[in-house]
Amino acid sequence: MKILIDARFTRHDHHDGISRYGASLIAATARIADVSMLISDPRQLALLPDVPYTLINSPLSPAELFVARKINPLGADVVVCPMQTMGSWGRDYGLVLTLHDLIYYEHPAPPGFLPAPVRILWRLYHKAFWPQRLLLNRADVVATISRTTEALMAKYRLTSRPVRIISNAPQPAQEPRDPAAGSDHTLLYMGSFMPYKNVETLIAGMSALPDFTLHLLSRITPERRADLERMVPAGAKVVFHNGVTDDEYTDLLKRTTALVSLSRAEGYGLPLVEAMSLGTPVVASDIPIFREVGGEAASYVDPGSPADFAAAVQKLRDQQHWQDVSRRSVARAAEFSWDESARELVDTAHDIVAARSRRKRRR
Repeated sequence: MKILIDARFTRHDHHDGISRYGASLIAATARIADVSMLISDPRQLALLPDVPYTLINSPLSPAELFVARKINPLGADVVVCPMQTMGSWGRDYGLVLTLHDLIYYEHPAPPGFLPAPVRILWRLYHKAFWPQRLLLNRADVVATISRTTEALMAKYRLTSRPVRIISNAPQPAQEPRDPAAGSDHTLLYMGSFMPYKNVETLIAGMSALPDFTLHLLSRITPERRADLERMVPAGAKVVFHNGVTDDEYTDLLKRTTALVSLSRAEGYGLPLVEAMSLGTPVVASDIPIFREVGGEAASYVDPGSPADFAAAVQKLRDQQHWQDVSRRSVARAAEFSWDESARELVDTAHDIVAARSRRKRRR
């Protein structure tokens, strides 16, 4: 059985969430199945595993409507797209489309890297659920990454197709930090600066944590940085990194008191799992997806309360408590695995091939 995974959403220089998800899933699945991938730019190969690939059009191109004409000759039994937008007209292969979350129905501002015409269509698309249903029902199976999103899909009846969970996971485990070594007085935030990420409350909470430094690690536009800098309370310490390498990120995670996120909505919360896998405690907003990911290991707070956030950090000053949380975090993160996600994908692909074979025999 041949599985073809769409890697055209891979970034060129650094991963975002979708990019890392696709690359990690390709790498893990290639260890147990016959896998190749689609790319739209040779620069994507720098962030992708070494598996066979085919270069085709961008997924944002008008040619995407007829992409099956290019994919059919490749002989794939099942094609897997880490998004739900892949063209499907005229396909003769099984298709898995992925819906990560429903954030943009509540927070419709599109990612800034999209071309202006696509951003306009993005906003229009998220004004109703029927376009989503049309997209998802073109697949043989719809994948998602969490029980939280699966439940929302059922609530809004977004698809009549089978839904399978092919979860996100941290990168291959490194040795967790030694809990006895303690931590420095820093807090880390890894994520975008879109309004629903609620970085403003993190910054406001630093007024009650004058001996801590909040490190904002992600890339940020000069305009957004200036807005947030004006919000930093007197005496508070906030550092803008405007991007860090994977090695720098890991080094910071192994020294910090906690990774923090007060996002009001998330598709998954991969930074939480990445932190926990290294034994770093997490302070997060009390939303369903973070509860699903963090389990009993994370500390949950009201995302609208700077005081609650600061109080949760204060509790981590107790070294015995911090060490206990660190150990529980490692155990929790171990429940998420790319190998398990790859096995689920391969099982899904086998089910699709079997179902398509049965339909052909009935004709």
